Amino acid sequence: MEEAVLCEIKGNSLDDGPGIRTVVFFKGCPLACVWCHNPESQSRRAQLSFDKTKCVDIGECVKACPEDALDKHNPLFVDYDKCTSCFKCTEVCASEALSIIGDNYTVDQVLATVDRYQVFYETSGGGVTLSGGEFTLYPTFCEQLLRKLKERKIHCLVETSGYFSMAHFEQKILPYIDQIYMDIKLFDEQAHIKHCGKSNKQILENFGQLHQRYLEGGGPILPRIPLIPGITATDKNLAAIATFLKQQNVTELTVLPYNPMWSSKANKIGSEIIYSNEKWMTAAEVEHCRSFFKDFRLV
Repeated sequence: MEEAVLCEIKGNSLDDGPGIRTVVFFKGCPLACVWCHNPESQSRRAQLSFDKTKCVDIGECVKACPEDALDKHNPLFVDYDKCTSCFKCTEVCASEALSIIGDNYTVDQVLATVDRYQVFYETSGGGVTLSGGEFTLYPTFCEQLLRKLKERKIHCLVETSGYFSMAHFEQKILPYIDQIYMDIKLFDEQAHIKHCGKSNKQILENFGQLHQRYLEGGGPILPRIPLIPGITATDKNLAAIATFLKQQNVTELTVLPYNPMWSSKANKIGSEIIYSNEKWMTAAEVEHCRSFFKDFRLV
């Protein structure tokens, strides 16, 4: 049976599409955005996470580690260069300060969770959202899952970076989804390579093709612009994205204000922090960014 590595399945979400939704967070992403708000979802492998706010310092985990990778004098507690991800420390951690992020799920296991929330979808106009990471890294799994969701008449929405094979997307994903949220982060290709690790050519081409399908009667696609101070939230970048979307005959979009809380999640898994900004955007800064899209319906 097909399996996928998931970070979590979150029920009762109000932030990832219309109505009350169940969000399936897939693990793994082809991009490496330096501000990634879900850094634990970048790698496809299971990872050790340490939450110091939960630690009661019993010390059994230190004894259980065969690699001597745990040391309370280490600012991160875990030496991730030594850690081999055996996860023996998590077995003896009474406070669950040490935990595993990422587990294999079958389609039926996901459906077992989804089925518990059916009444909420029906009463709120909600459904299921596939997110990540990047769910398109698991095309066959998603095809099987989405087909079963549509058999249940559940609204299906996907959140994507846009970096995927259009051939696989058209064959395995598109027939079963009702709506697409796609991020447009940076318009300049070199800036995208620098800050996201890959060219944006495929992303922009995929967006153009999918939006054209929408204009011809396909499912709606909503572009989302994450506002990252000093990177995406610049006048030059926002103006370029606005021009591109006008050329595509896009009429609505959404902007996603920066959330600085991601860095604490990166620290928990020992992820290197390249971009550092712990400030929330002010209302005036967000409004300035929104002004570049005054010709669009902002949702």
